[in-house]
Amino acid sequence: MIRAFGWNEFLIIVMAVQWTIALSAIAFAGGSIGGLLIALMRVSDMRALRLFATGFIRVFQGTPLLMQLFLIYYGLPLVGVSVPAWAAVAIALTAHASAYLGDIWRGAIQAIPRGQFEAARALGLHYRSIMIDAILPQAFKISLPATVGFLVQLLKGTSLAAILGFIELTRAGQIVSNQTFRPLLVFGIIGLLYFLLCWPLSLFGRRLEMRLSQGGR
Repeated sequence: MIRAFGWNEFLIIVMAVQWTIALSAIAFAGGSIGGLLIALMRVSDMRALRLFATGFIRVFQGTPLLMQLFLIYYGLPLVGVSVPAWAAVAIALTAHASAYLGDIWRGAIQAIPRGQFEAARALGLHYRSIMIDAILPQAFKISLPATVGFLVQLLKGTSLAAILGFIELTRAGQIVSNQTFRPLLVFGIIGLLYFLLCWPLSLFGRRLEMRLSQGGR
């Protein structure tokens, strides 16, 4: 039976936004922790850590996110670990975010003049103090525009969770579209909602970039 598109169907779509935001927040939070570790490994003096971080980045940047979702969701049960769809998506997006944020923050750390490292070491500061007190605060400021830009991509990437049946914004739209047979209307609304989520972040990232470029003059 075909249902008319009404207020209830609209609310189903709008309420799914919270799951898209929640999934993005989980992936970004986990990816921030993982990304920081990957960035620190990439600039480490230990060759083994650098090789591991480089391999991690190349694997997750060099393969499609959809394939990563499938490998985790369908691959883990093969080794006896069964995970629900939301957990599989969260793990895949977190690993994906860790690789990209790690690369972004590695670049920001290496953008800091080498003389600051040498000056801090000459003062007798330990590696931990050098990073936390001197290098990372500057690198964080440099990386902010690129980090915000990646967050926009991550938010849009959550739409792939629909493939695994997780009901976020895109999946809710598929369900409503199948019930109402109004795909143009339904996905037009979904596109608008994604735009309303992403555009302010894109604008914020652009303003940060402009401020940093003006501050560097």
